[in-house]
Amino acid sequence: MSIDREIRNFALENAVRFNGRANVGAVIGKIIGAHPELKKDMKSLSQKVSEAINKVNSLPLKKQKEELEKNAPELLIKDKKAKQKELPELKDAVMGKVVTRLPPEPSKYNHIGHALSFLINYLYAKKYKGKCLLKFEDTNPEKCTKEYAEAMEDDIMNYLGIKPDKIVYISDDMGHMYQKAEEMIIKGKAYVCFCKREKMQDLRHKGKACKCRNNTVMKNNEFWHNMINKKYKDGECTLRLKGDMKSNNHAMRDPVLFRISYALHFRHKNKYCAWPLYDFENAVEDCNYKVTHVLRSIEFGKMREELQNFIKNAIGCKPQIVKEYGRYNIRGAVTQGRVIRKLIEEGKVSGWDDPSLVTLKALKRRGIVKETYYKLVEEVGLSPAGSNIDWTIISAINRSILDKKAERFFFVENPVKIKIQGAPKQRISINLHPEDTARGSREFVTHEDFFISSEDLDGFEESKLNRLMDCMNFVKKDKFIFDSLEYNKFKKHGHKIVQWVIDEHVKVKVRMPDNTYKVGIGEKALHKLDEGAIVQFTRFGFCKLDQKHKDELEFWFTHK
Repeated sequence: MSIDREIRNFALENAVRFNGRANVGAVIGKIIGAHPELKKDMKSLSQKVSEAINKVNSLPLKKQKEELEKNAPELLIKDKKAKQKELPELKDAVMGKVVTRLPPEPSKYNHIGHALSFLINYLYAKKYKGKCLLKFEDTNPEKCTKEYAEAMEDDIMNYLGIKPDKIVYISDDMGHMYQKAEEMIIKGKAYVCFCKREKMQDLRHKGKACKCRNNTVMKNNEFWHNMINKKYKDGECTLRLKGDMKSNNHAMRDPVLFRISYALHFRHKNKYCAWPLYDFENAVEDCNYKVTHVLRSIEFGKMREELQNFIKNAIGCKPQIVKEYGRYNIRGAVTQGRVIRKLIEEGKVSGWDDPSLVTLKALKRRGIVKETYYKLVEEVGLSPAGSNIDWTIISAINRSILDKKAERFFFVENPVKIKIQGAPKQRISINLHPEDTARGSREFVTHEDFFISSEDLDGFEESKLNRLMDCMNFVKKDKFIFDSLEYNKFKKHGHKIVQWVIDEHVKVKVRMPDNTYKVGIGEKALHKLDEGAIVQFTRFGFCKLDQKHKDELEFWFTHK
């Protein structure tokens, strides 16, 4: 079989899988998988795939299926037999007893990697008819804010559709954590250290204990009460675990459990000054809320798992079952909170919802629907090797969902007015969705005057038959001349189909992912849309209506 035929078949298979719209990246991936040697000339391959996809996507879905059935039925059979992927079984999971948790720190905005992790925990709880806890780890008063907490709650509950069985803020349990810290002090498992940070780090690196480690239990308890009662300055001392200073696992070399900070907390103001660090609060609170299974990214590592289990044993708690999976990376995307903050400060992005970002705020504003994340969890799974997710995968999944429900409209970029001489005055009706007549239609009264894009204007060939989409046929000679109305004639002899808008129109601008704008006009029916509506501008792409101004509609580009 020739490469061109294989490309065509893979394009058909991808189009059938995603409701008639094949994706370049997905098809290239299939071809490279079958013929790795083609990587040497990606430019040529990309061109061939793009040409094949343009031709395949111009066919109705029914025709795509028929051709695939005829030329590569094995691909169609594979698609028909594909079963919905299921989450693998959890170790020691008892139906109705599983408790998982979503543990975000409200110090930034969530991105797509967080969404997948949240959904894994949530879907496992549902799988076993258990409970899922939303646990805000808000014990860093310098970084955690009400803004981030409210944004996360909105992302998780309203956008992703996750309904946790309980919502807690760890800072509300400070009394409980103080009690557990004191228990560890009394058992000789923790001590108050007055060493400077640099000295502490140096001794830990060398595996040597400091003199503070020899304090008596009574002294440590006294120092501890002085800490929580604000008797010491910010950073003057810490509460440390009495671990193993000779351990090969450096996390076990007397790490800090509590530190002093007088920063105002967004919930408790200046009520507390001794704040738990991640490993202590995580270990204590997972036990406090009877979490049975901890599902998290492998980046947390076995070193921290050993430390947290040590703390759990010290407070008399049975460790949870831990299931780790590889980190989710989005190719070419910035996800680190500190990097995004710097970009915002430097004015390189407009905010956490900038269209160039993959934060949940940005993706929601662009038009990525919640069902895409659920499908993405099925696709990427729980591989310990991690997943490098390409934007083409996200857009392909989202496209397959939107294609079934997004209404279609005409948008003409950089419009130019033309007159088609001899065109009859007619009333035409075009369905809002090509496969769902119940959705209604858009009504037009057309005559001789139309707007088309400047790009289309430059692409007509003399005397060739062209068509205004769903409207009429015409030819260009020294001027534009009406030819006929019938699509069948164009189908046999036609050259080019173009978008159009009549004099009754609205101004439209589309904000692209690189923060540039596409400017043009759209059909008048767009004015009836509500902000937040996602539509397909035919042959341009899916777009979400972001703002309705008095004389202009602003959309955000979702994807092709």
